[in-house]
Amino acid sequence: MRLHPNWRLLAILIAVLTAPPLIAILIMTQVPPVATPLMVLRTLGYQADKRTPAPHGWSYHWVPMTKIAPSLAHAVIAAEDTTFCTHNGFDAEAYNHAWENYRDGIIARGGSTITQQAAKNVFLWPGRSIVRKGMETLLTPMLELIWGKRRIMEVYLNVVEWAPGVYGAEAAARYHFHHSAAELTPRESALLAAVLPNPRHWSASRPGTYVINRTGIITARESEVATSCLGR
Repeated sequence: MRLHPNWRLLAILIAVLTAPPLIAILIMTQVPPVATPLMVLRTLGYQADKRTPAPHGWSYHWVPMTKIAPSLAHAVIAAEDTTFCTHNGFDAEAYNHAWENYRDGIIARGGSTITQQAAKNVFLWPGRSIVRKGMETLLTPMLELIWGKRRIMEVYLNVVEWAPGVYGAEAAARYHFHHSAAELTPRESALLAAVLPNPRHWSASRPGTYVINRTGIITARESEVATSCLGR
């Protein structure tokens, strides 16, 4: 049975779009990303915009999950994605809530899970275009299937931005608290998690009222969320 030319074209298009990220995802099951498109573009943006300079240019130092205090992953789950250990990459309830906010004219954070944020931070570029959202939707189930929860969290904690030009838990811990990510206290972890919605404008080491209040909410919520998927 021969495929219609349109179906063949669609199959080729899907293969072209999925093959490079699939190869990269497979490689990154063991090899840390050297850099990400977001890091490069943000660095260029900071150099061009003198109003928001990156204090140390580009600070990024990968460390394995075993060298990141467990409290940081727990705080990030409590802050960003309370169903991280149970969903398959997408949170339908969060999407519905985000849509209701949008429909009612409320500007709020979207329904992105940590898996989706990992896909964006590692493979994609800043912005909110339909193309980027489509690529994120394509990459998310790949990460869940190939990496699994612990690797997703490990990569996310190592590439997410925690201050202008400061990427990953190790660089963030040293920048904000002057010690390694392994030495983060539960309070410091909650402060770092609290600034993730807007790390270029909020500070974990110089928190304002909103960040302090959000830190308290995260700390209270931590005991209620599952973290067993991260292992030991």
